[in-house]
Amino acid sequence: MKLAVDGMGGDNAPQAIVEGVLLALEDFSDIEILLYGKQDEMNPYLKQHPRLQIIHCEEVIEGEDDPARAVRRKKDSSMTRMLEAVADGTADACLSAGNTGALMAGGLFKVGRIDGVARPALATTLPTIDGNGFLMLDLGANSDAKPEHILQYAIMGDIYAKKVRGYSEPRIGLLNIGTEEKKGNELTKASFDLLQEGHINFEGNVEARELLNGVADVVVTDGFTGNMVLKSIEGTAGALFSMLKGAFMASTKSKLAAVLVKNDLKELKTKMDYTEYGGAALFGLKAPVIKAHGSSNARAIYSAIKQARTMVEHDVCTTIQETISKA
Repeated sequence: MKLAVDGMGGDNAPQAIVEGVLLALEDFSDIEILLYGKQDEMNPYLKQHPRLQIIHCEEVIEGEDDPARAVRRKKDSSMTRMLEAVADGTADACLSAGNTGALMAGGLFKVGRIDGVARPALATTLPTIDGNGFLMLDLGANSDAKPEHILQYAIMGDIYAKKVRGYSEPRIGLLNIGTEEKKGNELTKASFDLLQEGHINFEGNVEARELLNGVADVVVTDGFTGNMVLKSIEGTAGALFSMLKGAFMASTKSKLAAVLVKNDLKELKTKMDYTEYGGAALFGLKAPVIKAHGSSNARAIYSAIKQARTMVEHDVCTTIQETISKA
């Protein structure tokens, strides 16, 4: 399979992108990678590889660029040409750590939406205490949602959890302010009723405080709420590790204690590390489009490539299309 990668997107591009690509090529013998970007900037980190093709691009979509305008005007940007490679069938999937809005807009304009999908959703796997993680969507592709959109998010999440994460009957939860059936606003109440009628393993409402305890395998919500929860989890995790580091470095005694629990802390950090779970996938498009975290290191890019590979391997987009058409 062929995967297209934006070599210029993200805070640590192009070094982290190139290094992540080389790691993936080393581990996965069944992939070819088309790497788009400014060749002179990528050259210091590149190594020749028979399954790596470099496509030089003169332009880069920056983080501050207007999303839709950038995709239309910067025709020779690494992100635009990467998306076009998927659109014309040159590549089977693509990923970028660049401008999120531009990737979503480009995904819609270039790759296209699956027939029957009202609104694509941004989904990612978030960590849990037991290390299994849970899939959450929508994380910001759409600020507003209707109950029928929430149902489609649940259907797409259910397919991904089965195909990619290996669950036979994934537990679907609706994010709400309480677990009782009648709790919430008009959107969550109406969504609850639709989800009960859907052909999924819907287990009811779940509260935000229970998410990291693994209360559900797939959690659905509107994009505004989902993005707020995502940023809160990321911020809390970062602050917690900073506080722990500060506490262990406070005195000679605490430094000695840190040495004793060093391996346990590493294990904890790995459980909470987004780089192990890949990127956020745009569900509802005709081919896999993966958004890696803007601050992705090489390991995170590797994981995002692995995620794209798995989605292609299990033909997730086709299954979503077939399921939505029957719903």
